[in-house]
Amino acid sequence: MPQEFTDANFKNQVLQNDKPVLVDFWAPWCGPCQMVAPVIEEVAQEVEGRAFVGKVNVDDNPHLAAQFGVSSIPTIMLFKGGSPVERIVGVRQKQDYIDAINNYTGEGSDKS
Repeated sequence: MPQEFTDANFKNQVLQNDKPVLVDFWAPWCGPCQMVAPVIEEVAQEVEGRAFVGKVNVDDNPHLAAQFGVSSIPTIMLFKGGSPVERIVGVRQKQDYIDAINNYTGEGSDKS
């Protein structure tokens, strides 16, 4: 299950995390955000143990959205070592999110 990230816990949970963290910037009124939510939940289950997955409600945490230049939602960002390393805007397939995580965990199809 994706974690809820806020202004209060983002630094500790995301920026200071040793593992990659996939963050879904969303809002309750956003139709595409509602479409991607179950996909993000599936991603969280599939990458459990090697990456973290969470969500930021941009209405409740506008500072975080501004800090990372989120102007369209859903925006899904992957953080590694305290910095954003991937940005996906809009709704994508589940595998796109998993591939982004795999790029930073050493897993996936690039091992061939």
